[in-house]
Amino acid sequence: MTTYWWKNAIIYQIYPKSFKDTNADGIGDIQGIIDSLPYIKSLGVNTLWLNPIFISPQIDNGYDVSNYYAIDELFGSLADVEQLIAEAHALDLKIIFDLVLNHTSNQHPWFQEALKGPDNMYRDYYLWTDAPSDGTLPNNWASFFGGSVWEKDATSNQFYFHLFAKEMPDLNWKNPEVQKAMVDMAKFWLSKGIDGFRLDAFIHMIKADFALNVTGVPIGEIAIAEEYYANLPEVKVYLEAFIQELREVKPDIFIVGEAASATPDLALDYIGENLCSTVISFDHIKDREISGNSLIPSGLGDKTLHVPDFKERMSDWQSQLIQGVQPTLYWNNHDMPRLVSRFGDEKNYRTASCQSLAVAMYLLRGIPVILYGEEIGMKNVKIDTIEAFQDPMAKQYYQQLVTNGFTNEDSLRMIASINKEASRGGMQWDDTTYAGFSTVPCWSGVNVEKDYNVAAESENENSVLAFYQELLRLKKDDIFQLGETEFIDTEDTLIAYKRILLDEEAIVVCHVATEPTDVPLWLRELDNTYQVVFGTFNHHKDDIMQPYDYLVLSK
Repeated sequence: MTTYWWKNAIIYQIYPKSFKDTNADGIGDIQGIIDSLPYIKSLGVNTLWLNPIFISPQIDNGYDVSNYYAIDELFGSLADVEQLIAEAHALDLKIIFDLVLNHTSNQHPWFQEALKGPDNMYRDYYLWTDAPSDGTLPNNWASFFGGSVWEKDATSNQFYFHLFAKEMPDLNWKNPEVQKAMVDMAKFWLSKGIDGFRLDAFIHMIKADFALNVTGVPIGEIAIAEEYYANLPEVKVYLEAFIQELREVKPDIFIVGEAASATPDLALDYIGENLCSTVISFDHIKDREISGNSLIPSGLGDKTLHVPDFKERMSDWQSQLIQGVQPTLYWNNHDMPRLVSRFGDEKNYRTASCQSLAVAMYLLRGIPVILYGEEIGMKNVKIDTIEAFQDPMAKQYYQQLVTNGFTNEDSLRMIASINKEASRGGMQWDDTTYAGFSTVPCWSGVNVEKDYNVAAESENENSVLAFYQELLRLKKDDIFQLGETEFIDTEDTLIAYKRILLDEEAIVVCHVATEPTDVPLWLRELDNTYQVVFGTFNHHKDDIMQPYDYLVLSK
């Protein structure tokens, strides 16, 4: 059985626009990543995932690609990317690119040609349907970005399909020319030396019959229609054909599929020899609202991790993805708020909550995916104006909150608590004016903090940074890479599990709440064959676990 390098991957996700700016334009660039490679290497990660860097109008921060073969000048040049690949590989760091398969920009030459009329050869690269004679929409399916999935073509009697923004038309994957074009493009980047791809939104590549409607929706209204444009059976057919061609030229390619709504059963359908290496799903992370304030719109109140639900779901992922299949392990990414702001306590226990939650997640079996800045405890970036939010619901929420008497600052904080923009603040390298990200203001904003930045934490052995470096060293031990996982039934504020490999055993216990709790009896009664490897309390000497205490034992 082939052992692939990515079985032991530890991924560091870089949002290039927000990482490091070297040419003083307020936008991170490839050279900034190159300059930071020694730092990245020092963390203990071995794989870099770069969010999109191809030419794009930036309607959706690069996920609307207008040229897959060229690097957007915002970030640098092809020569810069070739330098990045070479220097990363010299440090034994792998690189994977974000690849958007479901759609392109409406500025892509294919779509510009398609707009010339139904007889154009590129028309069938996208999804079109005739306009109903009664002037209504073709169906009642809603876009993820608000409004209908349908946009009327100004020069014909047809609509085109866009699951996301109207500037991002969906590709027709049933067209063999589209299949070939996308394979050729991916092979081009493999020839440049990259090690794999994260496949964005691949579960939406195939759509159902456009004559279908979501049932139970009043006439004239629209609704999210995942049953008609997510995880349809044919997705696997086209996905497998695409990946198989890439594996023929690079057998050890690492393919991470974004399957946002996948359960463990569905994830297994997408993982295999000529399928994804692993998938990223949002299934395991659920929060619990704790505010109970009727003046706050549903979903915007203060929240915390739903610990019992997390334990149940993670137990399912750990028990079902077996026999060499590795789940991904992550707390945050570019599409959700930051860990410490969402599930930790950024006011009173910032360092401790970062640490305990990281132990709870990353010592499970699987591939860690660490968002840039997570390793220094970065919190949501402070956003000062409602205009900074791209989410169409943000302005509606803002008006409701202000009308209900909340201040501008509190309203923006609550909106940021559920919004992806808040995770995209500039990387905090030091505590100078723009946090060392740039010499000019950051495009997305940047928090300047005395204690939470790379420079300060590099000098502090008790920092979040020092902790992550130690945790990732521990993660590389065989038991935490290969061992089976058994969750331990315990209190709702504790996440506890065993890792078992042959005759070796480890126990991980993390308290993830702001109130102290008793050390559980089963933990106090463990015999002395269990030795403390890593932790903040002693299970034999201490009766109380303080907020966000954690402990790792082995025998």
